[in-house]
Amino acid sequence: SLFDEPLAIAVQGLGPRQQVTLRTSLRDETGQLFQASAHYQAGDDGELDLARCPALPGGSFSGLEPMGLLWALQPQKPFWRLVKRDVQSPFLLQLEVFEGHGERPGQLLAQAQHERAFLRDGVRRVPVREGRIRATLFLPP
Repeated sequence: SLFDEPLAIAVQGLGPRQQVTLRTSLRDETGQLFQASAHYQAGDDGELDLARCPALPGGSFSGLEPMGLLWALQPQKPFWRLVKRDVQSPFLLQLEVFEGHGERPGQLLAQAQHERAFLRDGVRRVPVREGRIRATLFLPP
């Protein structure tokens, strides 16, 4: 998906009202780790849709925040900032589902990877150098 588009996150196949912890992580271009986690409870049908299920207290955020696992990413190194320097390569987002809540994650139940791209297919990147001006022009297909 594109970095500025909403991401729908859902988990299926859980037990009715099963408690789980979801964790996201990514590494920036320098290799620094950013992570966020949230506690959830699946519905009666064993499904967890972040657009409908609020995060419970105790994680990086709480409440109904469908994109919370992305905006709440925090660096492991203090005062580090998530900055994208090369927009031609995507961020690789790791998604993990663990059993239960608590300080230490329980058993890993599921995991997935997702690419968050910055350029739509077909976009041309044109460097601009005119006098003292240095810029990049992005042209749609």
